[in-house]
Amino acid sequence: MTTAYGPIDYSEGIDPERALKYALPRLCGDRAELIEGGVANVTPSWDHERARSFVRRQLSARVDELGCVEGSGNLDLPGSSNWYVPDIAVVPDALARGGAALLPEQTLVVVEVTSEATAETDRVLKRKRYAEYGAPLYLLVDRVEKTVTVYSGPGRLGYTGVDGPHSFGTPVRLPEPFGIELDTSGL
Repeated sequence: MTTAYGPIDYSEGIDPERALKYALPRLCGDRAELIEGGVANVTPSWDHERARSFVRRQLSARVDELGCVEGSGNLDLPGSSNWYVPDIAVVPDALARGGAALLPEQTLVVVEVTSEATAETDRVLKRKRYAEYGAPLYLLVDRVEKTVTVYSGPGRLGYTGVDGPHSFGTPVRLPEPFGIELDTSGL
């Protein structure tokens, strides 16, 4: 059998992490995540989708110029009980082919848009894990607090650069390779 991780060799037993991450989207759907070992299957509200779309439209032209793709594909955090489906991730086009889960370090930016149910997870757990696994930029659109924060400089202990939180309505600079100013007034 072949998985996103490659062929499974049953002669050496089954790796529980690998088996769970293979089974998760097949059993729980495309928006299912593993967060610190717990399964979360979030169905976004229309308001959440509106905010995500607002950010995505602003990134779109620059994403095309960079030869990238933006979407909400699976991100694996190997060696942990985490498998995320970010609201938006920007990845090089060549990596977006083949259907396999990518690693946070392979992204150019990861965007999470909070809801009441996910706010603390997005603010704390995901921010920590994205930094630990090398996502170069983490854009947190906090609809609960009505703020936007850009995190950069990932490392094992978290992000070293923090720009924000900025209140909705304040233009927010997304650093290189984007080099664009995000309009947050429509969030």
